[in-house]
Amino acid sequence: MTTPLPATPVPTPYDVDTSPISLTPSSGADVDPIWAAVVRETRTRGNDIHLPISLAYAERLCHAYPAAERLLVRVAILLHDTGWARVDEDRIISEGFSGDWRTSAIRYEHEKQGCLIAREVLPPLGFADAFVDDVCAIVDGHDTREEAKSLEDALVRDADRLWRFDHAGIALASGWFRMDPATYTDRLEHEIVPELLTEAGIAIATAELERSRALLKTAVLR
Repeated sequence: MTTPLPATPVPTPYDVDTSPISLTPSSGADVDPIWAAVVRETRTRGNDIHLPISLAYAERLCHAYPAAERLLVRVAILLHDTGWARVDEDRIISEGFSGDWRTSAIRYEHEKQGCLIAREVLPPLGFADAFVDDVCAIVDGHDTREEAKSLEDALVRDADRLWRFDHAGIALASGWFRMDPATYTDRLEHEIVPELLTEAGIAIATAELERSRALLKTAVLR
């Protein structure tokens, strides 16, 4: 069951942890069987870095928004980009990160493949059909749909974006977009922060961006 989405950016009365994400890796082993089922899918497009970091951000956001269905958020973010493993790898960079990349056909394709993977791996692990449907409703459209459908959807979307603000995310994603780190961090500030749907996400992104810029010397190396 999903939670209705309030007006965005969604406020929170709780303290937001803006410390480096490496200090709070994802906790608990309950989703380890899902990780084990998608190891092969994590070996494409840096997913073995992107997905665990995004899960850690998702859990941090869940602390700030306890009304959200925590397990749904965690499973959806774990699986959301696994579909990249089932598309033409040569097209991932050429189409998925250039030109009008947000509406490129390959992005729609990876979302559909991600839903297929979710429907393959989750039922054998004991997840109910209704839960799998909720996961797929988030995965399908997480890059291409303009609006979030629920609070859980919004948290997944923000977590998917927040990893880009960490220095590991900058190292990977700046190369995908063929940008140097200084140019890429400028893009994060001007394009990605305005897309965030939660006040907690904005606070985390702002703190991470400041640290990453200082670490990477982007004021000088540009």
